[in-house]
Amino acid sequence: MGRKSGQVTSRAGRRVASKRDWLEEGLRVLSEDGAPALTVDRLAARLKLTKGSFYHHFKGMTGYKSDLLAYYEAEHTGRYIADAERGGGRTPLGRLLHLRDLVLADKGGSDRLEIAMRAWASQDDEVRALQQRVDELRVGYLRELVSDAGGADEDATPLARLLYLLLVGSRQLVPPLPAEELREVYTLALRLAPQEEGPGT
Repeated sequence: MGRKSGQVTSRAGRRVASKRDWLEEGLRVLSEDGAPALTVDRLAARLKLTKGSFYHHFKGMTGYKSDLLAYYEAEHTGRYIADAERGGGRTPLGRLLHLRDLVLADKGGSDRLEIAMRAWASQDDEVRALQQRVDELRVGYLRELVSDAGGADEDATPLARLLYLLLVGSRQLVPPLPAEELREVYTLALRLAPQEEGPGT
């Protein structure tokens, strides 16, 4: 999901990039061209800024990488959970359905980003640890919703994993499964969830 740029203009009339601008651009580069394309020169050229602006916000590429991974976790996991809690109503199933709708409505290139992040994780220990934590957070939240909706304890974890695997697997298809077709699959899978307010569509 898109975010408004944090760029401002200095007194001299030059564009000044915020830290988030650099991080957003990094996620775009990662999703389009993969981790090897993440260089200071590439990022600065795309933002039409000097490398000095980069070093104003980050302690080299090592610091940038750590901040980028934290930003990815916050924006592509934490924010979705917060939005589901805020907009999904009072019931666990309502939050689960709202989370599904948020994922299906995302037009921000998350499919390519998720694929690129997993490819990076296969080559880098720090990214692998981040991806493992993100996967555990996502499955854990789904498990919590299923359990709170009244699901049997022995079913909560397998169902949470099933719902998550549907998302991960659909993104590996070429081309990725369209949102409406994925919605149909989710609707079928959600029939396994406790139905305190109906399965939704």
